[in-house]
Amino acid sequence: MGESTVSDPFDALPGLAPLRAAAWDDDWAATQDFFAGIGDSAADVSFAAGLLAGVERTEAYLERAAKALPAAPLPRTLLAERYIRIGWRIRSGARAERVSRDQFAQFHDWLRKAELLLIEVCAQHPEYGPAWTARLLTARGLELGQSEARRRYDRLAEHHPHLFRAQSQLLQQLCPKWSGSWEAAHAFARDTAAAAPPGSPAGALIAEAHIERWLDLGGAAATEYLRDVAVRNELRDAAGMSVLHPGHQPGWHSLGGHSAFALAFSLGGHLRDAARHFSALGDTVSESFWQYLPDWKNRFATYRTAASATL
Repeated sequence: MGESTVSDPFDALPGLAPLRAAAWDDDWAATQDFFAGIGDSAADVSFAAGLLAGVERTEAYLERAAKALPAAPLPRTLLAERYIRIGWRIRSGARAERVSRDQFAQFHDWLRKAELLLIEVCAQHPEYGPAWTARLLTARGLELGQSEARRRYDRLAEHHPHLFRAQSQLLQQLCPKWSGSWEAAHAFARDTAAAAPPGSPAGALIAEAHIERWLDLGGAAATEYLRDVAVRNELRDAAGMSVLHPGHQPGWHSLGGHSAFALAFSLGGHLRDAARHFSALGDTVSESFWQYLPDWKNRFATYRTAASATL
């Protein structure tokens, strides 16, 4: 992967840089100002909250903010997101059978701390989408089941029917690795994409579902799956209704959408289709799904070069 390619979202999306700077400085006032600048966009607040959660050693200043502003939903939600991230890192991304009992114990302890904060926020501010989104992560990690995850998503959707991060989190829950099914996962992705406004990022859910299925299949069966013409055509249609739609407004979610489509098309050998997404990405990429590939940075560079040659 060339040195010019940027995968850190704070660098790939310059508008987020002030948030990282505020976190590094333990500056709650600057953090609050950043989120105030986002306004009422629950999708953007939730997206930024998820990224802030990944900045190391921020829990202390977020704990102070939550204590100082006990009635405000934002500091408690940001703190809960940080607790969730700490827990998930302890658990690791390994399959359950490869996670130790001690890892699970610590993982669940952190998620329970987060859940207590989020229960309060959702009770006091039932319309606050970022908190309900975070509760989809705790529901999955605490293995509360499909019906509870759906209940939480439905409560969120009453106020925010097109909150992409929440949709992507529920899609993970619906996959077989979290006791769901491929029928449920694909149906949710398709129905959600179809119901979304034209140009919405929701079409990327279809790419995410196919990538998850590719990962589950493994080997030659996985390659054959993504090479299937029906899958390719569905990906084309999904891209056309979302990040390639003329009405798509480029935003923070565009990075993940184009990255997912570029990966799905590349893995299926549909390099001309992938090229449009690589072109939109330029020198940036979201590593979220690309990390499923061994040595993904070099694989990304190889696919990008091959796709560019088709133009």
